[in-house]
Amino acid sequence: MKESAIYVHIPFCDHKCIYCDFYSVVNKTEVNNYQEKILNEIQYYSNEYSQDRIFTSIFLGGGTPSLMEPEYIDTILNAIKAQYNIDPHSEVTLETNPGTVDLQKLKDFHSIGINRISIGVQSFINEELKFLTRIHDKDTAIKAVCDAEKAGFNNISIDLIYNLPGQTKDSWVYNLETAVNLPIKHISAYSLILEGGTQLNKLVKDGKIVLPDIDYDGEIYELTIDTLKQNSFHQYEVSNYAKQGYECMHNKAYWHYRDYLAFGASAHSFMNGRRWWNYSNLRLYMLKIDELGNAVAGYEELTQEQMLSEFIMLALRSSGLDLQILKQKFGNDWINNRQSYLKALERRGLIYFQEEMITLTKKGYAVCDEILEKIL
Repeated sequence: MKESAIYVHIPFCDHKCIYCDFYSVVNKTEVNNYQEKILNEIQYYSNEYSQDRIFTSIFLGGGTPSLMEPEYIDTILNAIKAQYNIDPHSEVTLETNPGTVDLQKLKDFHSIGINRISIGVQSFINEELKFLTRIHDKDTAIKAVCDAEKAGFNNISIDLIYNLPGQTKDSWVYNLETAVNLPIKHISAYSLILEGGTQLNKLVKDGKIVLPDIDYDGEIYELTIDTLKQNSFHQYEVSNYAKQGYECMHNKAYWHYRDYLAFGASAHSFMNGRRWWNYSNLRLYMLKIDELGNAVAGYEELTQEQMLSEFIMLALRSSGLDLQILKQKFGNDWINNRQSYLKALERRGLIYFQEEMITLTKKGYAVCDEILEKIL
């Protein structure tokens, strides 16, 4: 059977953070109606995608899914499990924000089958949290992690953001050291990126905020890799680090170019070489589900060349490009035509080129986008 993943988008939030460009809404009046439409969409695709594949991960993201009651999430999970072939050892992740859960709510989430929790900490420094317009402080973040462990979660991940205005190397190391001393198994560390339409983007354009330059960002990135490696968190993707055996299965589904089926407003799916995306508007999403059973706003059928480029890009950004799999899927032409350039990258210390595997070095990860632009 073909291994695949499932994503569910829960768009509701308490407020919109300054840097966030994910689709979210702060008005919760449609929470119950939205659940009904999600259930209808789950049923709509079940006939087509329930037989020839096994789903090894379910990821509930947002938005802030932890704002929902456990019963709300349980209803969605039960519908998925009833209509799709879900691996009994599947990874089931719930995105969570500090300040939206207490110990009892986390226990309840654990009891309905959530076995991995991803906590949007972003920083352990109150001034940085205030700049990011997060609703929690350092103590609330630490308590959320510790409560998750008490609730029975062995697989806890946190998100952190670096390259903030005024952030020093010492303050970033403080964030990392605080993290690794907590009972977590996984860290996603992202550079603060300007996204169009966000409040942060406007403030930077207006000259009210100045972000660190790209060279400093690169230095912080290499510092992140070194610090986490010293604390037994190995890098398995550009922005993701894990204790051995705790790599996010859902992330790996994306990076290994597996199929994924997604439900909810703004959700993107990729199945059988076809990519489609839902309307990024709550009312329009629900209206289309009522009318058609789906809420597809657009789609594309990928060409062989597009799939080759995406396969290489995703592989190099993560655990490496397996040349045997590449040749099986796409033939030998690509690797044969790029031997000299790959050898040049190896001489510059940007890749490891060993037998049937190409992986980026630490320096290679730091200039990953540049390498990919030239290599593709």
